Amino acid sequence: MSVAKTVYIIVGPTAVGKTAFAISLAKALNTEIISADARQCYQEMNIGVARPTNAELAEVPHHFIASHSIQTTLNASVFEQYALEKTTALFESKEAVVMVGGTGLYIKAFCEGLDLIPAIDPATRTGIIDQYEKLGLRWLQKEVSVKDPIYWEKGEQQNPQRLMRALEVMNGTGASITSFQNKHKLTRPFRIVKMGMDMPREQLYEQINQRVLNMVEGGLEQEVLQLQPHANLNALQTVGYSEWQAYFNGEMSKSRVIELIQQNTRHYAKRQMTWFKKDPEVTWHQASTINAGQIIGG
Repeated sequence: MSVAKTVYIIVGPTAVGKTAFAISLAKALNTEIISADARQCYQEMNIGVARPTNAELAEVPHHFIASHSIQTTLNASVFEQYALEKTTALFESKEAVVMVGGTGLYIKAFCEGLDLIPAIDPATRTGIIDQYEKLGLRWLQKEVSVKDPIYWEKGEQQNPQRLMRALEVMNGTGASITSFQNKHKLTRPFRIVKMGMDMPREQLYEQINQRVLNMVEGGLEQEVLQLQPHANLNALQTVGYSEWQAYFNGEMSKSRVIELIQQNTRHYAKRQMTWFKKDPEVTWHQASTINAGQIIGG
């Protein structure tokens, strides 16, 4: 594979406009898009994960969009393998590939490889899952915040799967999962160009709030209700879905659910920016001014 081949990676917070720009860049490069989103890959989840519209998907071929069932266990390792294989296949006929998404760990795995964490007794994870199912997310959050405060500060605090993994590593190795990071950075046989999209926080938050309202108007409640038989799956322990449980149980008003989704999405966007801003390889652009010609010409 020629080193001249390039993967353009677009990162940034949710609702900043990554999808639209990725499509314009892919068109300019005459190539296809690999999504690096840990939620849009699920077939059964559409409205709540802000999956690209059918019209957008028709403009440029997308990969890792609605590609897996919520019954499938997905993680950064699975994505790394999937994305590398897809990139290799696309490079047979394309000079460039566009990757876009907000899941920082997936992008890190693709660019650098995963860190080698020692094998951990499966009983450790089983015990954590049992406790989580009995005591819930608040217990899990407290355990991680106390035992691994370093990860807690930078991790996805609303994501049970990530929290359980962090707790599993801490309990199994006695070390923070963060201590295994950046130990075995790999060099890929292609050029990587990372660009970040940003906008003033107040504007971003307004867009997030409005998008949540649009989701509700577009049928989010019905989508979540249809998925209730699978509510215990890790895929559904996520913003936009988990907040509805209290409403369905008659414990919370619909308006409060909407407020919580907006709030949790804003918090998620803030964590995304914290993650990506720490990457010195990302060149930042204002979402209002970034254009494909500028990127390709640069």
